[in-house]
Parts: sequence; structure tokens; C-alpha cells
Amino acid sequence: MGALTKFIRNLFDKSGSSQQPEDGREPERLDPDVSRNFSKIRQAFGNSKDVVTALIRDGDLDSGNVGIVFLEGLADPSVVHEMIKEPLIRTVKAFRQEADHDRQDKLAFIQNNVPAVEDSEPAADLEAVYHAILSGETVILADGCPYGLIASSSGGKERGVEEPTTQSVVRGPREGFTESIHTNISLLRRRIRTPQLWLETMTIGKFTQTGIGVMYINGIVNEKVVEEVRQRLQRIEIDGILESGYIEELIQDETFTLFPTLYNSERPDVIAAGLLEGRVAILVDGTPFALLAPALFVQFYQSAEDYYQRAEFATLIRMLRYGCFFISLLAPSLYIAITTFHQELLPSALLFSLASQREGIPFPAFVEAFIMEVTFEILREAGVRLPKTVGQAVSIVGALVIGQAAVEAGLVSPAMVIVVAITAISNFVIPAFNMGISIRILRFVLMIFGATFGLFGVIVGVIGVVQHLCSLRSFGVPYMTPMGPFIVEDQKDVILRFPQWALFARPRLMSKNNRIRERNAPTTRPERKSNGGA
Repeated sequence: MGALTKFIRNLFDKSGSSQQPEDGREPERLDPDVSRNFSKIRQAFGNSKDVVTALIRDGDLDSGNVGIVFLEGLADPSVVHEMIKEPLIRTVKAFRQEADHDRQDKLAFIQNNVPAVEDSEPAADLEAVYHAILSGETVILADGCPYGLIASSSGGKERGVEEPTTQSVVRGPREGFTESIHTNISLLRRRIRTPQLWLETMTIGKFTQTGIGVMYINGIVNEKVVEEVRQRLQRIEIDGILESGYIEELIQDETFTLFPTLYNSERPDVIAAGLLEGRVAILVDGTPFALLAPALFVQFYQSAEDYYQRAEFATLIRMLRYGCFFISLLAPSLYIAITTFHQELLPSALLFSLASQREGIPFPAFVEAFIMEVTFEILREAGVRLPKTVGQAVSIVGALVIGQAAVEAGLVSPAMVIVVAITAISNFVIPAFNMGISIRILRFVLMIFGATFGLFGVIVGVIGVVQHLCSLRSFGVPYMTPMGPFIVEDQKDVILRFPQWALFARPRLMSKNNRIRERNAPTTRPERKSNGGA
């Protein structure tokens, strides 16, 4: 298996090695003439109508040797007019009134007198100007100056902070990430108010120039993990990044696996909790889903609400989730194996009932289960793609009608409909959607094993899944931590969820620098005091 994986990976590497290298030419410098720069910028954008170029004039005085350029829709028009254009008009007039204005640098004078560009860095080439314009900034150019000033004016229409739709909770914050990386960063900083929350930014994508933010808490995070994340991101060479799923596939440890090795969430409180445990967050501009690394198997069965409810209730719900995991993975394959090969394991009354139900069914148990599973998968996808107003109704009514019709037509038995329905419902209990997809795929594999070899095949399939899980790593951390390797002290937050006063240490393999997150934790539990019987 390892040799086959290596061969496929080498094949992909060779297929991608034929790309032409970058020409390595120096970027074109800005021209000292504003009009020629405007002409080059408009030509580079194909004379697009949303590229706005304007010469600054004040009254009757033509001061056209200073100009601004920005993209309509990306730049905030009120900021451009009030914070940049109007101050520029006054500054240009003041500059002309200077006695030695012929010997002064126009842009230096503007930078000293216009607050919007006081801290801006000069753009010396056209590539820097293009990047600034496409980021929603406004570029100020002047005759006789071979560089430009970048004024912050990004804005445009953005979706506001709303309640997350994929990870809803009964009790907890109602804020969710948006498509703006700046908004997402601010949501995290509102929750973790420390200067030790560090942010590194980079741009990935030849054409999309997508902004990427890497956030971690200095002093808690493992520096080796940060360096590994940084190196993997810097190695990415691609035309565009449209969603964090691109990043997830390009930096994950194991390419050929059904299980996700990076955790994604659109909840700021979940990402903040991961940062406090010593993980690294990866934010991608243009998507509300942030990534967490490293990711563990048990992390996909934990919900943010587990830490907002009482420990007893959270433990009960977690045990229910793991039970639903086994039901969703094994129920159809076990039913097929037992009814086909191991009828002696069933009580006589149940065996006679199942046998009577299967009278007249023209298909073996595997084909029967396969038909129902595929039908439910079709209904599930139809419910997702249909409009929200009718999608849920169609999926529920479709399942009831088709299931009842299939039983009455004699294509499937009532027991099989029950098994498949419980399996489908159990899959929805898993909090992480991408982990649910992995289980749905493995379910079909185990059904084939069960139909071919009976319980022996199911057991072999489960052993293979466990062996594969134990071989996975996420940025150097074993995927099955803390169950394999088994870490006793970290069992407080796996299947069981101990009270908050008992969770005084961070996971051992997540943070090796600062493991204590609650000082004097064993004594923080309130002691029962006697009040004299009152």
C-alpha cells in the first residue's frame, strides 16, 4: 500500500513538473509622468470601466500633476472622497503656495499633510500598484515622482456578522465568521485580548492574490508546528485560492485518506478555543471557514456547546455521538452479515419475523441495502441543492414515500428500511460534516466486506480502518491522540468531559511550552461549608 501511494504521488509530481518557470524579470518601474502611468494601468486592466483615474483639481487652478486611481466597488467611495480626495485638494493648493515648491518632493509633502497616507509605504513599481488597487486601496501618483503612495480605502459591500449555519448551538455565542479576513481577525482578537496573539500574513495565488492569515498564541504554541505550517503555505504555487478547502488539500499530511486531517469551523469561539490549546489557525480571505492545525480524530466529535453546558450533560451527549458513529459505520454491514451468514446469532422469534418479511424479496440483503443507501444519499443531496424553502420538505417526504412504496412493492423489507433510516439519522449526529462524509464512504466498503465474508469480513474491515487511523498524522501529531498513543491525563476531555476546574492542563502533544492553563486548579472547586444547619 505504501509503495502504491508513493508511486501515485511521484506520478502526480512528474505530471506537474512541466509547468513553465517564471521569467524572473524585474517588475516595471513607475513613470514620473502621471498620465503615462494612468495609461499603463488602464491598459493592464483592459480599459475596464471600474478602474477610476482622477486628476486632482482645486477650483480654477489645474493641479493635474497629482492623480489618484482605485477600483470602483472595492474601494469605499465615502473614504476616497472625504479622507483622500478632499484633503489632497487642500494639500495640493498649499504645496503650490510654498516658495520652494519646485525643489520639494510632492508626494513627501502630501504624506506629511494628509492623515490617510501618513503611515503608508511607497509603491515603486506597477506590480505593487496593481496589488494595492485590487486590494481596495487608493494609489496617489504625482508628476516628477517615480513612486506612488497607497492610501487605505478598502470597503465595498460585505456580509455582516451572522449566526453560523453549519455549527449551530442551543447555548453559546451567535457570531460567525464572514468572508472578510479583517473581520474574522477582529472577532478572534475580541475573544483573546493579549499581545501574544500573533498574526502572520501572506498572499497566495498568482491571479487571485488571496490573503492568508496565520494566527497563534506565542508562548503556548509549539514553534515546530508554526514553522511547518509556514513552510507548507510558502510552498504553494497555484493560480488561485477561492476557499480554505484549497489550502486544506494542499497542506495536509496524507493525500490519500478519507479522513480530514485539518479541522474547519465558521465559529470564532471554536477557533479561539483551539488557539488557547496551542493550535494554529489559518484564515483565508473570501471564506467564513477557518482551519485549525493540528487536528485530532476526537476533535471532530466535540462541539462548542460541550463546554457551555454542565459536564454531566456534555459527557452523555459525547457518548451518544460515539454510539452514533458506530451505528452509522457498522449497522448496514452487520445486518447484511448476520442475516446472510450468521442467522444462528438471532433469537428464533426475530429470525422468523425477518424471514417472513423477506418472503418475496427478489434481491439478496446486500443489493437491498445498497439500493436503499443510494436512495437515501440521492435524497440527502437533493435536499441540500434544492431551495431552502422546499429542500427539507422534499427530503423528508421523499424518504417516507419512497420507503413505504419500496416496501409495498416488495423490493425491500421493512427491517431494512428501519436499519438504513437509523443509519442515516445517526450520521447527522456527528458535529463535523466532513467526518460524516468519510463515514458514509466507508459504510459502503464495509457493506461489501460483510456481504462477501460475513462477520469475519466486517472485523477485518474495522481492523484496517483502525490501522489506517493510527498511521495518520496531522502536522507531526498522531491523529488518534490521546487514545493512540494513550495519554491518561488527556482522557479528561475525550469521551468524558470533566468539569472545568479539572481541565487545568492543555493537551500534552499540542502545547509543550506552557501546559498549565488554570493555576491552582485542583483547589479551585468550591468547598462545601457548614452554615450551622441553617
